[in-house]
Amino acid sequence: MDSYKQIVEKAELALIKGEYNFCIEYLYPIIESYPPSSKEGANLRTILITALSGINKKEEAKIFCKELLKSLDYKVRENAKYLMEIIDSPEIKKPENWNITFESNPALDKTSLSSLKPNNHKKEKKFIDTSNIPTGQTKPFQKGFIFIISLLLLLLIPLLSGCVKVEDTLDISEIDAINNNFEIESKYIKKFPWQINFEQKIKEIFPDGEISTGELDFSFKNKNLSMETAQETLYKIQKIASEVFGESTDLKIDSIENNFFFLKKYNFRIDFDLQNLLYGEDLELTLNIVNPNKVRVKDLENSNVEVSKNFIKWQIIPGELNSLEFSFWNWNKLLLGFLLILLLMSIAYFLRFYRYQIGSNFPELPSN
Repeated sequence: MDSYKQIVEKAELALIKGEYNFCIEYLYPIIESYPPSSKEGANLRTILITALSGINKKEEAKIFCKELLKSLDYKVRENAKYLMEIIDSPEIKKPENWNITFESNPALDKTSLSSLKPNNHKKEKKFIDTSNIPTGQTKPFQKGFIFIISLLLLLLIPLLSGCVKVEDTLDISEIDAINNNFEIESKYIKKFPWQINFEQKIKEIFPDGEISTGELDFSFKNKNLSMETAQETLYKIQKIASEVFGESTDLKIDSIENNFFFLKKYNFRIDFDLQNLLYGEDLELTLNIVNPNKVRVKDLENSNVEVSKNFIKWQIIPGELNSLEFSFWNWNKLLLGFLLILLLMSIAYFLRFYRYQIGSNFPELPSN
């Protein structure tokens, strides 16, 4: 079996020569030996897609494109998207008037060889007049130039960012009364069809939520939720999003509660698998978490997570496996309440006991 370098050289040489069938027949038997997750497999599949497109086998080329779209390498996925757009582009028929036809006239005399001889008359070279004439001082930009450029750059920022902003704020400052606020804002001139479909499903599944609908935004709130209900709410939102986009996603939330007499330690881990959401560059996904006390995030080097005291801002990236692990301490309110009641009862008992021992200052009647 040829080495990888020899395979690439033969396949690329066949592409250069236009021998697409030979390139396909040569790569098909060995393509499975190089998985699409490897650099070699991605390179060979790109060559094979090019050859299949050259002989108009678009359906087979799409199969290999979809394999590359699942790659963990960002550059490979971007290249596969570009190839997919080329394959899906409609074929444009060339008008007949674009073709130029030449008709030979036998009556024309053959060009004499003397007319093909080069002209020996040398043309006089002309040069640009570069006389030392002063052109004046270089003029600076007008005063409004910097202002206009700055304004244009500011206007380009929302266009270069995601077209749709999706933000969910989970307030767990009260563990037994959690609030969830979900918002969608479109930065485009109108809502996308998937947004309208998503909003309708949300209204059906959460009829009791506080729902607000605008021309470009949508929000709904759930208040005073238990921990189990809050998790179930997030699972439902994730399931609706999967149905709307037609891609399978997975959300997993694990929580552990450790009791230390007066204190409780809460540990959370959230795994949001969006690896199948390949066309999510237009989405700006953010999960905000408000904690009761100072929070500690396990992986502080993660650039997608911002921590400020008890607040976490987590930027979720489509097409990747997103993970967040954090913990915080909180008072054991049930035990503190029980001890406070016990303390008050003890104080009341001792006050009554000592008061009885001291007695009153009122005169007593003589006893018989």
